[in-house]
Amino acid sequence: MTHILLVEDNEMNWDVLRTWLMRRGFEVTLATDGEQGLVKAQEQHPDLILMDMSLPIIDGWEATRRLKKAANTAAIPIIGLSAHAMNNDRDKALSAGCNDYDTKPVDFKRLLGKIQRQLSAGVTSE
Repeated sequence: MTHILLVEDNEMNWDVLRTWLMRRGFEVTLATDGEQGLVKAQEQHPDLILMDMSLPIIDGWEATRRLKKAANTAAIPIIGLSAHAMNNDRDKALSAGCNDYDTKPVDFKRLLGKIQRQLSAGVTSE
């Protein structure tokens, strides 16, 4: 089963996303801030990370930079998620190391396509 780490601090967002992902056959682990996201990524080596960019403790940009610098998590694809739809937010997420970026509210069909592309690109955490 494909394992996704969802790093999201908004309870309504994580509940909807987690339920939607699980119904599509993904195993989902939740982290509610960037620091938890770093720890869980290091411990669990998920197949993909959905990273909210506006997080408490450590924001998603910094958490992504740290994950991409660490040898054992650098290959995990990260899709940045943000309510900000400005081009510079997408560019900022990609320059931090995100493999892709999507906006909230989430368009589930579009997000599923991005998840599938990242997983089929052969970039895995192992």
